[in-house]
Amino acid sequence: MLHLNRPIVSFLLCLLSLIAVTRSASAEVTKIEFTSKQPYGTFRTGDYVIWQGMIHGDLAPQEAIPGIDKAARNERGRVDYAAKIILMMPAALRAGNGALLVDVPNRGRVYAEALYNSPRNAPFLSGTLEQGTGFLQDHGFAIAEVHWELGQGAELPSFADSDGKTRYVEGVGFAIVRDAADFLAHAATDAGGTPNPLKGAISRVLASGKSQDGRLLKTFLLNGFNMVGNRRVFDGMHVFVSAAGLLPILQTGLGPKSSGEEAPTFANPDFPGVNDGPLTIGEITAKVAARGEVPPKMMLVNSTTDYYSLRASLGRTGASGTADQPLPANVRMYDVAGGSHVVVLKAPTCTQSPGRLDWAPLSRALLLHLDDWVSRNAEPPASELMPLDTASGDPPALRAPTALSAAVIQVPKRDQDGNALGGVRLPDIAVPTGTNGGQNQPQTFTCMLVGSFSPFAATKAERERTPDTRPSIEERYRTRDDYVNRIRIAAQDLVTRGLMLPEDAAVIVQEAASSKLFAPAPANDAPR
Repeated sequence: MLHLNRPIVSFLLCLLSLIAVTRSASAEVTKIEFTSKQPYGTFRTGDYVIWQGMIHGDLAPQEAIPGIDKAARNERGRVDYAAKIILMMPAALRAGNGALLVDVPNRGRVYAEALYNSPRNAPFLSGTLEQGTGFLQDHGFAIAEVHWELGQGAELPSFADSDGKTRYVEGVGFAIVRDAADFLAHAATDAGGTPNPLKGAISRVLASGKSQDGRLLKTFLLNGFNMVGNRRVFDGMHVFVSAAGLLPILQTGLGPKSSGEEAPTFANPDFPGVNDGPLTIGEITAKVAARGEVPPKMMLVNSTTDYYSLRASLGRTGASGTADQPLPANVRMYDVAGGSHVVVLKAPTCTQSPGRLDWAPLSRALLLHLDDWVSRNAEPPASELMPLDTASGDPPALRAPTALSAAVIQVPKRDQDGNALGGVRLPDIAVPTGTNGGQNQPQTFTCMLVGSFSPFAATKAERERTPDTRPSIEERYRTRDDYVNRIRIAAQDLVTRGLMLPEDAAVIVQEAASSKLFAPAPANDAPR
């Protein structure tokens, strides 16, 4: 047995103490304050409250964030920041499930309720704090909305450049997300002694981000922000419709908008930053593992329109060729056949009706699998991807950026109705009443993301009066019962495979049973 003398032991204890202090200081929250504390609702787990306020912190000027060394420093020689924060949590913390879901707002608009609590036929848009289905609360999640973006709820450090212009240190947004999540999961109090409202209630931390903020999470992970000392910040990440992109905010911007607000479009396909780094999650994970970090468990979700409008195929193949790169063991990827990047009821500036496929049921089922994967190492459902073909231009797909000369844009293969093949087939696509997830026009930022829905004709006679070659509703389904039974079978298949919850299946079957696509059932004879 090795024996150490007292001076050596004392030195090692001091060194360990210094390491611990350094680690906590790197994620220090100096002040958390809540200006609004309100009841939120009553759910299966009990009462919830919603607190809104600000989180303040400071950073070492040596952080690997461009421009932070030039920013003004406080009396401790560190760089201050502040950001809006919203907490939705059980009034009695012991009623929670132990999981903190950190949702990253998109251009200042919160997203968790829209992603997980959105009701069928009334899709929530980003920015809502409505309860909706109450799914997150019924399952006991604590939710934190942490603002991070320039001009959208975050107060970022700045400095004057050589021309006297104010430049904002936008990369601090990553540190805000990191420090807030770590504080809520592990701290007892802020630097001033104010208690952490989630103290002792959190055993694991998940992150959620859609589109721009899915790109934020991948960039966050790639650049080392998922660690505070030797501790991982996010144990799991749920990344929605982020395609193959990153978020270009590791730079100093002039404002007032964030450098991460824009993205490549049909009008500006060479917009820089988004597709300039690693494109596949395998490449990102390899770089994380090479640093000695344990990557988080990750679930990535793509919609059909992401392949046409956001180059999602490059997230599978990388910057050359058409072959999928293997997914790492810590990753699952799911394609929503027929899904649109964003689901809206109306898109008045677009020529066709917007896509209507409700994929919130998949979001809910996957979040529970992600939580089980993190907390119990329970294997989630296998990845479900759509087969791809090289984009032909009809319908149009966003071309590869000029800088990626070997990149090949691919889009989903489609059946005779125009519906995508493969992937997760929700009942509305397995038993279709129209073509889901087509491209819309014109090719504006809005219309390229909402996709389209083109209904089938109701009858054979109606179809024959048009150039439509797709079989009509009456040609596909013998009766309402035939249609409802097929919906029921499709929903039950997803429940069996873990891709839909029984309660969502029940809602979908009920809607099918009351569909107006079929004539009312004949009345029974009067009782005798």
